[in-house]
Amino acid sequence: MLRLVTAYATQNILQLIITVWFLGNGVIPLLALLVGINLNSNVFLVAGWVGYYVLGAYALRIRVSASVLYVLMLWGLAWTIVGTYVVVGTVGQQSNQFFYDSSSFAMIAFSFALFLLLARIPSKMIEQRFPLTNRILNLISQSTLAIFLFHVIVLELIQKGYLGFQISLSTMNPILAVPLITAVTLLICLAVIVPLKKIPVIKRLIG
Repeated sequence: MLRLVTAYATQNILQLIITVWFLGNGVIPLLALLVGINLNSNVFLVAGWVGYYVLGAYALRIRVSASVLYVLMLWGLAWTIVGTYVVVGTVGQQSNQFFYDSSSFAMIAFSFALFLLLARIPSKMIEQRFPLTNRILNLISQSTLAIFLFHVIVLELIQKGYLGFQISLSTMNPILAVPLITAVTLLICLAVIVPLKKIPVIKRLIG
């Protein structure tokens, strides 16, 4: 359904979907946190990661100047840092993840800007100057759906130490833990998925 929507919907329809998603995921939770206005989020049917899928398809159809994207990215980063500091100091630790949650309005703005900036890097330049990086990126891009479905299992295994080692935000500084968890999770996912994709029946299931 999403493929049909992103392929055939007009710009206005995509803008409407993104607006509804942004209100339900970024604005309504913020109002609930700041002024106690609680609205039923189930009204906003477009939720979670679905909005990012539509936003990515829409973003590639528009042109935004690099200066605007850099400002938007820095604004989202600043809001996340300052907002988290203020929330922890006033509301408490129970809301410490609010501003750097993937659905927060600041992270949506940051992700949108970063996505378009990365999309501007010429693929030919990467192929010529960084052939190894290009091969790794191609390998990842061919398995994105399987990685998306499998990575949560790997995250649980890593953070609870079921693989013989433990990497967790509760036991390590996030500055080190986040990139380390990301790299290890990606490597384990690829180590499992790439061999599975060589089996014809399974390949059709995981893409």
